[in-house]
Amino acid sequence: MEKQNETTLAKITDAARREAGVSRRDLSRRSLLKGAVGAVGLGMVAPFVSTGRHQLFAWSPQEYSTRCIDLVEGSLVIDMLGLLSLNGETEQRWGPGFDGMTAEDIEHFKASGIDVFHIASGVGGVTQQDAYQNCLAFVSQYNSIVANRPDVFMRIDSVTDLAAVHNSDRTGVLIGIQDSSHFRNPNDVNTFHALGQRVSQLTYNSRNLIGNGSTERIDGGISDFGVRIVERMNEVGMAVDVSHSGDQTTLDACEVSVKPVLFTHSNVRDLAAGHPRCKTDEAIRRMAATGGVMGITGVRMFVTTEEPTTIEHYMDHFDHVRDLVGVEHLGIGSDIDLFGYDDMPADAYAALKANYKGSYAFRDKIDIDEVAHPKRMFDVAEGLIQRGYTDEHIRGILGGNFQRVFGEIWGA
Repeated sequence: MEKQNETTLAKITDAARREAGVSRRDLSRRSLLKGAVGAVGLGMVAPFVSTGRHQLFAWSPQEYSTRCIDLVEGSLVIDMLGLLSLNGETEQRWGPGFDGMTAEDIEHFKASGIDVFHIASGVGGVTQQDAYQNCLAFVSQYNSIVANRPDVFMRIDSVTDLAAVHNSDRTGVLIGIQDSSHFRNPNDVNTFHALGQRVSQLTYNSRNLIGNGSTERIDGGISDFGVRIVERMNEVGMAVDVSHSGDQTTLDACEVSVKPVLFTHSNVRDLAAGHPRCKTDEAIRRMAATGGVMGITGVRMFVTTEEPTTIEHYMDHFDHVRDLVGVEHLGIGSDIDLFGYDDMPADAYAALKANYKGSYAFRDKIDIDEVAHPKRMFDVAEGLIQRGYTDEHIRGILGGNFQRVFGEIWGA
């Protein structure tokens, strides 16, 4: 079956190449897979170069403009919260080293158009020592996966790696953690940076020794200990993320950090009926003043209270941030894997919802309509085109803005 698919791929590739007037050397395998001519096993269809509209996926009637496809294909695409899998059954099938990934699994990643997945998780622990050990295990797990599957994944340590992964046939894994409780002292920042962690969210939703989370009853801001941690993160080149942090902790981070502060995955509070996990306009302005970038997430209750919740509501958040502080401070942090929360097994889905306070205001669905799937970056790019964004602006949102800010935080 695989050999037959390769033969079919070659025929489709040659037809597209002849129509486009380019040589085989000009068509990298990655662009073929992502450009809808490679992943035959995914039910993707060949592009029709001369028509201007293309159905990329046989299982979806959605058509995309040539401009949209060219933008996703030609841009470094970074999802600043893109998990490799939310499905425990899938992870069990893949195994600890992801040896169980099938060719179809791998093609899903390649066809998504996403070059880099920020795989941060809220690891934490009952005690600070628990958090330290748990985070060591988390980072070690992903280092092992990358080492075991260098044919599929590449760890992102530098801006040079960002450029390299875009021009490769691999998927970038950017290691981050969504709770900095594992930093028992500033020297632990150095330890985890050496292990590959490049982003750390100061708090998850609850209080820790650094500051306060977004659903805590009272937010006293960043502690003296937290200031020392932020200072060390600035020193070693680890990005300060406050996506889940409370309002005062967020503002304090913007004051304390001498490097740009990130909202890797958050939304506009004014558009989400005051949801505490979203950011106020004041916080967005302060983040932008540091030179930071805000990744807009597609989590339903962070987008709007209106039903149905669609990509148009999602686009409203991009417009709001653009009008408030400028398009150079916009990015994408989907906060889902390739298939979304609503694709999880029912028992795991219920347990996930039960793990959060009532202020999270879960509804029947967590994902927004039209975006929770492997082709979401094409939908976002098409939506931005419809909203009048320029090619330069769209490339920045897809990943260029985060690439720029990582250059400032990590160094060359």
